[in-house]
This record gives sequence, C-alpha cells and structure tokens, in this order.
Amino acid sequence: MKVVKKALSALRRPERNVRIHSDKQITEFKRSIEMFGQIRPIVIDESGTILAGNGLYEALSALGRTEADCYVAAGLSESQKKKLMLADNRIFSLGVDDLQGFDEIIAGLDDLDVPGYDEELLKTLTADLEDADEMLAGYGIIDDSAKAEMKKAAERYEQKDAEYTQGAEEIKPAAAPVAAPAPSVEAAVEDRAQELDRRYIVCPKCGEKIWL
Repeated sequence: MKVVKKALSALRRPERNVRIHSDKQITEFKRSIEMFGQIRPIVIDESGTILAGNGLYEALSALGRTEADCYVAAGLSESQKKKLMLADNRIFSLGVDDLQGFDEIIAGLDDLDVPGYDEELLKTLTADLEDADEMLAGYGIIDDSAKAEMKKAAERYEQKDAEYTQGAEEIKPAAAPVAAPAPSVEAAVEDRAQELDRRYIVCPKCGEKIWL
C-alpha cells in the first residue's frame, strides 16, 4: 500500500458520512495525534473525497496541520466506495474486548494517560483491594466548599420563595359538596326493571331474581 502526502485543503468530506464524530471523540483523536502522530492514513478516492478517516481529518484540521498521510483507493465504482465506507465503520465495532488482556496491558503501563480512556476510571480498574476500599470510602462525601455552595443555593431559593409568596394571592378551594349516597345495586336493578316494565320472580331456594 502506497501512502502519499496530501494537503488537507485538497481533501473533502463525502456528502453523507456513516458515523457522527462527537466533540469528545475529536478531542481524544487530537490527544492521540499529539502523543503518537498520525498512525494510519486517510483513505480517499482519486478526487480527494474521504472514504475512511473523517474523524482523523477533523482532528488534524483542529490541530492546525496542513498535510496528512493518505492512501488513494483508485478504480472503485460509486457503489464500491459506499460499501468501503460502511465496512470501515462496521467491522471495527464487531470486535470484542479481551478483558484479561486489557487488565494485563493496563497493569504494565508506567502511567494511565491513554487517549480514549478516562484516567480516573483506569485508576479504579488497576487499584488493589486496599486502594479500592479507600476510594469507595470517599464516594458520597461532600467537601466543605461544596457544602457552603449548597447552603447558599438553598438560602437563595428560600428568599425567592418568600418574595413570590408576599406578592401572591392565596386561593382557598371551596368545600366540596357532599355527594349523595350511591344507590344500591338492588335499587338500581328495580328502577331499571320499572323503566322497562319487566317482571321477575324470586327463586325460593337461592333468593336470586329471575327476570321474566
């Protein structure tokens, strides 16, 4: 594979990109470039349209770089270009992390400044039991400055509530009328029977009404 230098100004994004790059991802891209340099080329077609590496392009541009290592995928049809874009974004996501291997690699690092990862999270993953207990013991503890800010916020809320109360009119709901007792099922049935001018007899054994 022949990699060539291309001016970023000569590259252009595709009309439609498969993946949306968040600000967080671009920030981590930039960290990676600053730490390791550009470790993979941007894939483009003959006209300079980016087929793979839009996030890398954005990060390089944000860093003020003027050139990028590129690989020109020549001779592709429009359909093949679209397939390449889809495959590049999808195949990577099909992988599964080896957690044991991850732990072994992290344990062998001299520091935990790794682009793409939160340093505090990595510290918790590599902490021994004693350190983990100490970190967990600190969860939920609020320092004095935070307590003072919370107290001020509560006081401001109480003051605003008092101001609103002074300028407001209290409305007392009228007493609800006492509802008439609901008619019994028996009475309702008899009323309905009268409306329909129907007749019934009472079963001498069970006492139930039998409508005629």
